[in-house]
Amino acid sequence: MCLPFGAASVGCSFNKVLIDGRQDHGAGPGGTGRIRGVGGDGRVMTGEPGAVAPPTSLGERVRRDIERSQQPIDLELARRHPGDPAGRQPVHTVYIPADAVPGDPAGEWGRRALESMDRHAPDPAVWVDLLGAGVDDPADLDARVRDKLRHEPVEDLRIDFEDGYGTRPDAEEDARALAVARLLARLVAEGMAPPFLGIRMKSLEAPDRRRGIRTLDIVLTALHDAGPLPPGLLITLPKVTHPARVTAMAQLCEALEETRGLPPGTLRFEAQIETPSAVLGADGRATPALLIDAARGRLAGLHYGTYDYSAACGVAAHHQAPDHPVADHAKAVMQVAAAGTGVRVSDGSSNILPVGDTPAVHAAWRLHARWVERSLARGFHQGWDLHPGQLPTRYAAVFAFFRRGLVRSGERLAGWVGRAEAGVLEEPATARALAGYLVRGVDCGAVPAAEAEAACGLPLGRLAELAGRTAPIRDRPAPT
Repeated sequence: MCLPFGAASVGCSFNKVLIDGRQDHGAGPGGTGRIRGVGGDGRVMTGEPGAVAPPTSLGERVRRDIERSQQPIDLELARRHPGDPAGRQPVHTVYIPADAVPGDPAGEWGRRALESMDRHAPDPAVWVDLLGAGVDDPADLDARVRDKLRHEPVEDLRIDFEDGYGTRPDAEEDARALAVARLLARLVAEGMAPPFLGIRMKSLEAPDRRRGIRTLDIVLTALHDAGPLPPGLLITLPKVTHPARVTAMAQLCEALEETRGLPPGTLRFEAQIETPSAVLGADGRATPALLIDAARGRLAGLHYGTYDYSAACGVAAHHQAPDHPVADHAKAVMQVAAAGTGVRVSDGSSNILPVGDTPAVHAAWRLHARWVERSLARGFHQGWDLHPGQLPTRYAAVFAFFRRGLVRSGERLAGWVGRAEAGVLEEPATARALAGYLVRGVDCGAVPAAEAEAACGLPLGRLAELAGRTAPIRDRPAPT
């Protein structure tokens, strides 16, 4: 797959040559088997047998010298920028304090979210008011959200031993860590676990380091004793202040793997960007890029911590929000640093909870939906949810986002594949983004696979190929 910075040769197939802004795949699927180029007089040369090679001025030695000088850079770029992850990204992460987690976290949150909808949104027409323009069929959107809340209310669960849990006596946290491990093992064994799950440990800063390491050790030991670790397991490392903390976390994961006999690379983690030094180092360098390198390939994501970061930057409490300028700056640095590295980015949370009477709930829903939509439009496809009442607007905003652009994105992708002349000149990278948009819509249940296929005229497998997706795409049919 191709890389940013214009380094098109690194990680790309060398037999793909752009033709009028598109690619000829050589002898591969869809290709002509010919390499095309443009001569000095503008004529296209196909490279067919018998074609006369045009004259050149440079000798082979120049090419070899340049190849030799660039080879280390090629390897370094390929190492640092392997491309986007192959699998599904959850649309959110749900945080539940370790001492408040119910026996069926996803099911309980789904039931409470549906109860909130029944009480505060009995008429689907409310979505037009809450989401604004672009909701053409509120009844259909309402049915899709309710179906999601019944079948997969939580995509990513994180049981919190940090701020949501606080500081407890060692014996109490030891017992809670063991109970959480047993709960996670039971959820996995009984098929009740969300696709992604894990814990947020305490930080590796000096005051919390010993306790954080011990809790992680207890949870992973008991979870592994109960059976194989779930494939969607993730650990969240909060309040990262320096790349050395991420190096230590990678070392901790390596030691746990070695001790437990796990294959290398099994344990992966996310780093939370909650401190100014996690965005900009004292030397003026962008810290997120250093964190990615320090993780030795174990970093799965960079998650923005809205309120800790805003407070650390001196933003008054009543101005702390995901759309504050300091938040946008931090997230932009994260986004650029992570692009093409295989590390995903996630927006933070809203602390305005949908509780109280219907007007108060609607006000919180309206704000939450706006922030989710804003985040999606800026390329952040994941955020945090802290209350069951936030699930209806999470999914309503996400589904509306993917359904709103379904037809136009499908048409643009179909035009690019068919090389049709249209009002938008698409680049190969844009075609990949269009395919990725459709695939994400299928992943979360906003768009059934049949609708995505019909929108672009391509089978799901070809759509996945264009999106750079190698992992299976899970389809959820439209609700009945």
